[in-house]
Amino acid sequence: MLIGFVSLYLVLSVALGLWASMRVKNTEDYISAGRSLPMVMVVAMVFATWFGAETVLGIPATFAADNLGGLASDPFGMSIALIVFGLLFARPLYRMHLLTLGDYYKQRYNRPIEVSVSLAIAASYLGWVSAQVVALGIVFSVLTGGEVTVQMGIIIGTLIVTLYTLFGGMWSVAVTTSFQMVIIVLGLLWITGLATDMTGGVQPVIDHARAANKFEFWPPLEWEAIVTFSAGMITIAFGSTPQQDIFQRANSAKNEQIAVWGTVIGAVAYFIFAFVPIFLAYSAFIIDPAMASEKLAGDPQEILPTLIIEHMPLYAQVIFYGALMSVIMSTASGTLLAPSVTLSENVIKEFLPDNALSDHQFLWMNRVVVVVFASLVCVYALYSQSEETSIHHMVENAYKVTMVMALSPLLFGLYWKKTSTFGVGLGLILGVPTWLILEWVATDAVLPPHFVGFLVATACLVVGSLWRPADQSARPIDKYTE
Repeated sequence: MLIGFVSLYLVLSVALGLWASMRVKNTEDYISAGRSLPMVMVVAMVFATWFGAETVLGIPATFAADNLGGLASDPFGMSIALIVFGLLFARPLYRMHLLTLGDYYKQRYNRPIEVSVSLAIAASYLGWVSAQVVALGIVFSVLTGGEVTVQMGIIIGTLIVTLYTLFGGMWSVAVTTSFQMVIIVLGLLWITGLATDMTGGVQPVIDHARAANKFEFWPPLEWEAIVTFSAGMITIAFGSTPQQDIFQRANSAKNEQIAVWGTVIGAVAYFIFAFVPIFLAYSAFIIDPAMASEKLAGDPQEILPTLIIEHMPLYAQVIFYGALMSVIMSTASGTLLAPSVTLSENVIKEFLPDNALSDHQFLWMNRVVVVVFASLVCVYALYSQSEETSIHHMVENAYKVTMVMALSPLLFGLYWKKTSTFGVGLGLILGVPTWLILEWVATDAVLPPHFVGFLVATACLVVGSLWRPADQSARPIDKYTE
């Protein structure tokens, strides 16, 4: 019966996404929903940007295995990233009326930088989207008692997400996300109420976590620990800001005020609500300590799903798995769309003659790329499972490349007039090899290789721009940041 209800929910979500696809008339509709969305939909989409498999399965598992300090990257760093984007980037980028974030690098610099940075942005999504379909695979496996393997679940999940993202684009993401966020919030709050009845309230769970030193956040006062902690948080907090999915959500707003404050409000809502699944999962150590300890020693990501299956009534299981499917699919659809449109607009299109494709043909090219990228995601997810890579680790690795290649050109390009194409190019030429070489020879260095690459790229950008400043008459930027 549980499988039947969840299957019905999946069918409803796909149908809703396909219904939304009827509003897609051109490429702008497909990529940014015609820049017409109200505040509530933008907040819902921004909230769903990060509230996915990582939040419901990965973060609680990390908290149970480590402590609060293990969550420095997410939800702390991720929430900061959304706030930074809203306050620093949303307004000027919205005013530029871009189709993709890669268009900014073309307009501010040149085509080679546009293509190289866009490839980096698209590549960063491989791990992030794969984390979502891995979570779907875990859910299908738990629901069927192992009859459907995690690997088969990954394939099925990829097909479902691809189907309703393929035709509706951002309209499907917006409509299905708004529906799914209601399921997520109400469903998880309801389940939390049931869990507190079993634990005797909220306080016993907090006391248990405190006794186990789970609330330790700051690293020891040692140089290596402080550097590692800070570099990890900064990587997520800033390295994840130059992302197409965040940009698309803000750019879909009907005005720049909604673009800014919808992003900020969505970030705050995400940070607060991320602690709900943490509480739920950790309550298992009181409700069923034997099961929780067993899963902690094996795969901590299974603690929460197993708790629901073994200790909650059927209606609670339906609500939970409906909510879980909601968070995974809402995140997966948006993050599948983002790299696909980036590759279409800023890589493939740049190698075609000008005006080679009509708008209708370009729209269908975007859809073809969605299918191709989804296939790559599926392969990468299956490979990650063979390597036993956790969801949390897959997400943490996703933003190294954007920190090295995309962050400084975006920030300096908007707020420092002298930033030049020469400086950015010099930063990429020297920063990227530095990062890759260190990944090979000094993986376990105190200062992570990607962070060193970012510092080198930024220093070269500054030096190169001072040596050969930008010609502002050729690429005026002031009117967008005033």
